[in-house]
Amino acid sequence: MSDATLPILFTSAGRRVELTRCFRVAAEKLGLTIDVHACDMDPRLSAACNDADHSFAVPRCDAPEYIDVLYEYCREHSIRILVPTIDPELMPLAQARKRFADIGTWLHVSGPDTIAIVRDKAKTAEILGRAGVPVPKTASAEVARGAPDEWSWPVFMKPSGGSASRGIGLIEDPSQIARHYPEPMIVQEFLQGDEFTINIYVDANGELVAAIPHKRLSVRAGEVEKGCTVSRPDICEIAEKLVAALPDPTGVMCFQLVDDHQRGPRVFEINARFGGGYPLADHAGGRFAESLLARVTGKPECASDDWRADVLMTRYDAAIFSG
Repeated sequence: MSDATLPILFTSAGRRVELTRCFRVAAEKLGLTIDVHACDMDPRLSAACNDADHSFAVPRCDAPEYIDVLYEYCREHSIRILVPTIDPELMPLAQARKRFADIGTWLHVSGPDTIAIVRDKAKTAEILGRAGVPVPKTASAEVARGAPDEWSWPVFMKPSGGSASRGIGLIEDPSQIARHYPEPMIVQEFLQGDEFTINIYVDANGELVAAIPHKRLSVRAGEVEKGCTVSRPDICEIAEKLVAALPDPTGVMCFQLVDDHQRGPRVFEINARFGGGYPLADHAGGRFAESLLARVTGKPECASDDWRADVLMTRYDAAIFSG
């Protein structure tokens, strides 16, 4: 491997072929070559693993040995950047940042205090609301069931620590709220309007550098299938308040909001990682992947707020063959 080659690892790689290819293009712009490593529970069944230069199997990200397996791989292969792609692995990685830094691996993950907020939707609404970020009315399922007259029905129910649209649903009246759930559940006022994802870049000093909203025109399995970048100064102002409310954010994140017909924009979720719709922000000129590579290699960060509105993304299924 040449000195100009930078090994980068994408964890829980799954279908994230577009993301790894964004990094390959970004590296070329910086005069670098990246050696793409990817892992998943069964690499044979992961498109991104099959498209990578190297791949390997890992246990579930909630297994006690998960971080140790990643650590040993990073040490053995001199991985410079580790990029997580799903929410459940963020906290274990955030807590291990120093351990990995000691072997020269930079983890693209915000600090534990920020992850603790964004992984708890009730806490997200509380912290953001106190900071002046518009959020939907939110309460635990128990509180909503005990005070039904304080709510306009129907309401939206979801796991407080859920991700990837798991366990969400519309509750028509309080009688549908069970007395016990296997995990903490919250209810939020039912929002109706256009839904947006905002990809943001926070530099090494914790400052918001860029916010790129796109309208979600079509969604499949919780991920944008068709989207279009839009110029919305009001949404970018929300992004500034959101970043200021978080204690230790860094790198690429995204958040979702609904522009409710009556209430206006309301933020309902933050993902402290690359979102599935990041390639749209990248194509529009955001340069987030390029900026992360620059940060790690000692070059000036180059994430740009000079991006193009009205860039349309439409996705299709493609096959990657192996064997």
